[in-house]
Amino acid sequence: MKTMKNMITKATDFANTTAIKAATFASVQKHKMRHAIANNSGENYVDSAVKILIAVVLGGLLLAGLYALFGDVVMPTLKSKIQSMFNYAG
Repeated sequence: MKTMKNMITKATDFANTTAIKAATFASVQKHKMRHAIANNSGENYVDSAVKILIAVVLGGLLLAGLYALFGDVVMPTLKSKIQSMFNYAG
């Protein structure tokens, strides 16, 4: 009888300890979640997307400007200077 009573006591202690550990774990996780939800110091996906979109648009405008500059101003001037440099008749 003593052994059975001892086993029941151990099982009850184990159950109580497990229940206390589970309750403590749940409480800690609840506080972590509340802290994570209340924290607003991080960077959002929308902010990153807007930054990338602005960078792409500005890069495209810069390349278009350089293409227009080289096509209209630099290349004709460069072509005429090269032709005048190799002009053997004059």
